[in-house]
Amino acid sequence: MVMMCEDRAMHRVVVLALDHVFPFELGIPARVFGAARGPADERLYEVITCSLDGGPVTTAADFAIAVERGGAALETADTLVIPPFAWEPADKDALEPPIDVFAAMRPGTRVVSICTGAVLLAAAGLLDGRPATTHWCEVERCQRLFPQVKWDANVLFVDDGEVLTSAGVAAGVDLCLHIVRRDHGSAVANRAARRCVVPPWRDGGQAQYIERPVPNPSTATTAATRAWALQRLERPLPLTELAGHARMSVRTFTRRFRQEVGMSPGDWLIGQRVELARHLLEASDLPVDQVAHRAGFGSADSLRQHLHAAVGVSPLAYRRTFRA
Repeated sequence: MVMMCEDRAMHRVVVLALDHVFPFELGIPARVFGAARGPADERLYEVITCSLDGGPVTTAADFAIAVERGGAALETADTLVIPPFAWEPADKDALEPPIDVFAAMRPGTRVVSICTGAVLLAAAGLLDGRPATTHWCEVERCQRLFPQVKWDANVLFVDDGEVLTSAGVAAGVDLCLHIVRRDHGSAVANRAARRCVVPPWRDGGQAQYIERPVPNPSTATTAATRAWALQRLERPLPLTELAGHARMSVRTFTRRFRQEVGMSPGDWLIGQRVELARHLLEASDLPVDQVAHRAGFGSADSLRQHLHAAVGVSPLAYRRTFRA
C-alpha cells in the first residue's frame, strides 16, 4: 500500500542504536534518506539517531559511538528504524529484549528493521502472523524462537505495510530505497540511489547469496537470459522461450533460476514489468493501455490488477500521486 509522508515540516526517521550495533548498518538510514531530495533539492526526511539513555553505545567493532539523544526521541518518530546488533544470548533458545522500545511510539508510526533488528520486533510481538525476513544465517534460529512469524530467507526485504524488514547488510540499502520509492516515487528514489552510488533496484533476493556447494565452472547461469528478457518485456516471454535462450531444459532452467534469483521466472518477470510500468506512469504521458502494452501486460486490466497487487492503487491513481 502506498504510504505518503505526513504533511508536516519534514518526515522524521528515528534510528535506534542499541548496544553492540553494527556501525555500517547504523549509518544506512541517514545516508539513503539524506540523499532523497525534492524538485528544489530540498531534503525530504529528517534523520536523527538515539540510544535508550542518550549515552554512548558499544558497537560490534572495536569502538563506541556517542549518541546525543535519548529514548524520548522515539515518541517523535514518523518512521522508526532498528539497525542490527550482535545477538549472542548465553541461552541460544531464549532472548530477552533489551526494552519495549515500541511502547512510546505514536499510533501509525512505521517500523523498519535491518538484518537482526527483526529479532527485537519479533520479541516484542510486532511480527506475529506477519511475513518477515532477516539475514539468511539467522533465519533457522529465528524460526525456532519465533514460530509465529512467517520468516522468508529468500527475499532482500519484506514490505508488510507499516512494518518492514530487510535481510543483512546491504539489503538495508535496498529497503530504505524502497521506502523512498514508496513515499515519493521512482524518480526520487533513483536520484537518491545515484547519490549513494548504488543500484536503485536489485534483481532477486538473498537466496542468491546463501552458501551452497560451489558449482562446476562449466555450469551455465541464467544471467544472460535475464538481461535478454529485460530488453523484451513488451513481448510474451513463455518459460519455454526463456529456457531455450539459456540452452537448458525447462526443469533445469526453473531450478537454476530460483537458486540464483530466489523466485520463479514468472514472478521475476511480473516484478520487472511492474517496475517498468511504474516508470512509464511517472515519466511519460502514454495512455494506460499503451503503458500496459510496453510493460508486457497486454491489457490495461492486467496492468491494473498487477499494479494494485504491488502498491495498492490503480494506474491512474499512481500517476496522479507520483507524476510531480
